[in-house]
Amino acid sequence: MGDVMRFPIIAVSAAFLSVATPATAAGIRLIEVPAGPLRGIVWSPCDAPPGEVRLRDSVFAGTKDCPIPPGKRPLIVISHGRTGWSGGHHDTAAALADAGFIVAAIDHPIDSGRSKTSRTEDIAYLAERPADIKHLIDFMLDASGFAANIDGARVGFFGFSRGGYTGLTLIGGRPNGELAQAACASPPTSAPGSGTSSAGTLCEQIRTRGLPHGYVTDPRIKAAVLADPAPAFLFGREDLKGISVPLQLWASESGGRGTSAEATTKNADALTSKTNVNIVRGAAHFVFLAPCSAEAVKSEPELCADGAGFDRAAFHRQFNADLIAFFRQHFGQRSGD
Repeated sequence: MGDVMRFPIIAVSAAFLSVATPATAAGIRLIEVPAGPLRGIVWSPCDAPPGEVRLRDSVFAGTKDCPIPPGKRPLIVISHGRTGWSGGHHDTAAALADAGFIVAAIDHPIDSGRSKTSRTEDIAYLAERPADIKHLIDFMLDASGFAANIDGARVGFFGFSRGGYTGLTLIGGRPNGELAQAACASPPTSAPGSGTSSAGTLCEQIRTRGLPHGYVTDPRIKAAVLADPAPAFLFGREDLKGISVPLQLWASESGGRGTSAEATTKNADALTSKTNVNIVRGAAHFVFLAPCSAEAVKSEPELCADGAGFDRAAFHRQFNADLIAFFRQHFGQRSGD
């Protein structure tokens, strides 16, 4: 397994995967949020022995529609990366549920690999994604079948890649149009955000259309974990001053898909609170996705490729444990959890 370097900082996309993971006692249920509509999955604590649950041609370890034990529990919402989907981080979601959290993830309609209306390269995702997560939190706290079991004062967030950007915006980061225009003034081959898109590259749209308007924040989010947030170049030091919630940042050493450990560390250095940047040595961007099955290794080799000798499954055991410890630290343990 690659090692994780922890640097305390002062003022500090993914397509379908069918994977095999260690069994966890998580209840699993499909949801549909009326706003959008947004399709998603909820993982919840479950007292029944886990089995196998098939959802949307994927097989997860867990128990379908398992009753939730009594009590008010923290809610963690998950935002996937470019071309990802609500099940892309299912092992992390199941581990959090097994630890007592209720976890909800949705397919972002604008850029999910499972969406029929996907507009993956449309710059509108910068504003639409945060709004999606706000709608998800609204639904989970007010109208879902889980509302009575959720403590609305303890809402957390986990986001990967574009999901990391989504989290930065939701907790108070403000995308900077002037900074983006300056960064995108360089040739397309070297400009931030290039290299993974076709004619509709992010920088091309920034130069011709500017950034979208109408970004939402959600003060209900009290703690967040962000992995390889992208695009990171939209935020300068002043644009991150509004972030005050506890934050844990992760970066793959090799990066990819417009991300880099350097960019994540730069964002972290601009924050006014102290936290850690956890740089995963020997790993590339997709290391934060759930470990791949043998079938997925063949069908989605880019998403499953890690550095030579790197053990993604072993890393995820550590990664998931660190997320659980982080959220427990900031949400505490209350009666009924």
